[in-house]
Amino acid sequence: MEAHDAVAVELNPKIQDFQPGDTVRVSIKIKEGDRERVQVFEGVVIRRRGSGPGASFTVRRVSYEIGVERDFLLHSPAVEAVEVVRRGAVRRARLYYLRGRSGRSARIKERTRR
Repeated sequence: MEAHDAVAVELNPKIQDFQPGDTVRVSIKIKEGDRERVQVFEGVVIRRRGSGPGASFTVRRVSYEIGVERDFLLHSPAVEAVEVVRRGAVRRARLYYLRGRSGRSARIKERTRR
């Protein structure tokens, strides 16, 4: 049995650095039949998990009063770009408490520069 070479993950330069609590705009390639288009999903990052090729993150937004969460693979070729809209000031890595909140209590303060 031979030793496997480590899989080199190419970082997409269009993916900005982001953390949980940040509001991001994720551009995803969607294939419909033989056509391909880009769809944008904007929301709050409620978690990041893993590192390397299997890294993923979850984005949550409220659409027509219904919470919608979507998981994305960070290094997927389907993820075209991740743009940070605003930086959030949070004190934990998993923001699952946002699921039970709506309106003003679901707001996240903006992180100010030091």
